[in-house]
Amino acid sequence: MPKPNLISRRGLIRAAAATTALLACPAIAKAKPRVVVVGGGAGGATAAKYLRHGDDAVEVTLVEANRVYVTPFTSNLFLGGLKSFETLSFGYEAIAARGVGMVFDSVTAIDRDARQVRTAGGARLAYDRLVLSPGIDFRWDAVPGYSEAAAELMPHAYRGGAQFKLLKSRLDALSDGALIVIIAPPNPYRCPPAPYERASMMAYALKSRGVKNARIVILDAKDHFAMQTLFIDGWERHYTGMIEWQDPTIHGGIKAVDPKAMTVTTDFETHKASLVNVIPPQIAGRLGRDAGLADDSGFCPVYAETMTSRIDPLIQVIGDSAVGGEFPKSGFAANNEAKAAAMILRAELLGERRMPVRFTNHCWSGIAPDDAVKNGARYAPQDGKIVASDPYTSQLDETPQLRAKQAREAAGWYAGMTTDIFG
Repeated sequence: MPKPNLISRRGLIRAAAATTALLACPAIAKAKPRVVVVGGGAGGATAAKYLRHGDDAVEVTLVEANRVYVTPFTSNLFLGGLKSFETLSFGYEAIAARGVGMVFDSVTAIDRDARQVRTAGGARLAYDRLVLSPGIDFRWDAVPGYSEAAAELMPHAYRGGAQFKLLKSRLDALSDGALIVIIAPPNPYRCPPAPYERASMMAYALKSRGVKNARIVILDAKDHFAMQTLFIDGWERHYTGMIEWQDPTIHGGIKAVDPKAMTVTTDFETHKASLVNVIPPQIAGRLGRDAGLADDSGFCPVYAETMTSRIDPLIQVIGDSAVGGEFPKSGFAANNEAKAAAMILRAELLGERRMPVRFTNHCWSGIAPDDAVKNGARYAPQDGKIVASDPYTSQLDETPQLRAKQAREAAGWYAGMTTDIFG
C-alpha cells in the first residue's frame, strides 16, 4: 500500500497543477447569441429594442440605411397640414442606449449559407438568428408608363420622407380648378385605409386654403375598400362634390400614365391632371426577395406561431414583407409581430418563458380634423396562419363628439406607439 504522506503529496501536486492551469487558461465564457435585425422601421426597431429586454444576454445589431425614420403611419395628416414633418421623424439614440449595436448602412446581400449580412460599406455581420423587416417594394411596371424615375413627377409617397415632402409641395402649389388623380392599388398593400384617408386630407388642405372647384378622382384597382361607407359618407358631409371614387367597372382599367403630360388614360377617358398620386401594387422588400424568402405572391411566407420564415428556420420575417394569414400590413401589425418575434427568440436562445402569441390591430383614419373613424380586430395563430376574431368598425350614426374623441385617440395612439418603438 502507498504511504499516506505520499498520497497527500501527490494530491497536493495535482491540485497545484490544476490551479496553475486555471490561472494560465481561464474558463472561456459562453458566447452570447448573435441576432442581427435588418430594417429600422416599426418592425425592426421594435424587435431590436425588445430583444435586449433590459439585459445584455443577447448581442443585437440593428442595420438601417437611414439615421432618421419617417413614419408612414399618420403621414397623411402631414399632407393635410395637421402635423409637421418633424413630428413624423425619429432617431435611434434611445435604442442604441439600450446596448443595441447600430450599423447605418444599406444591406447588399444576405448570405443564408454563411449566416452573414453584408453591407455596402464592406461589413460582414455574422448571425445566429436573423430578423428581417425590409418593408415594401413596388411592382413598378404594373402601371403602364410608370417607373421609379416617374415617381419624381407622379409621387407615390408611400415610403421615404422625400416622397412625402414632394407630394405635399405639389399639393400646396395647386390652385382653383385643380384635378388630382389617385391610383389606388390592389390588395395586399400597406395600410388598407390609407389611400382614402389621403384623399380626405388632400381635400381638407385644399378647402382650408380656399381653393375653389378642385376635384379628386380615385381610380381603384378594387371593387370595394376598407371602411368604404364611412369614407363616402364623410366625403359627402365635409367635401361635397370634391371626391369621386371609381371602381374597375367604372374606369375600365388603367391603360397608361404619362408623367410629363400629367395624364392618366383609362379604358373610357383620359384625365389631364394637375397632380397624380400613383400608389403601385406592392411586394416584399428587395432583401427578402433577393434572399429567396418570397413565394409566388411576392411576399415572404411565415409560420404564424413564430413569424419564422417557411423557407429558412433561422430567419424571422416581420412587418409588411411577411404574409401569414389575415393580419393586415400596418405599423401596428409590425410592432405586434416584432414583440412576438423577440419573445420567441429569447425563449429559444435563452430558455426564457414563452407566452402564447396573440396580435391586435387598430386603425384610425382621419376624414377631417375632428372626424376620425376606426376599425380593428384580434388575431391569433390557427393551423399555421394568423386568423382574425372580434372585428369591429365605426358606425355611420356616430355622434360628432364620438368622432372627435376618436381623433384624439388616434393622436394618443401615435404618441404611445412611437414611444414604444423609439423611446
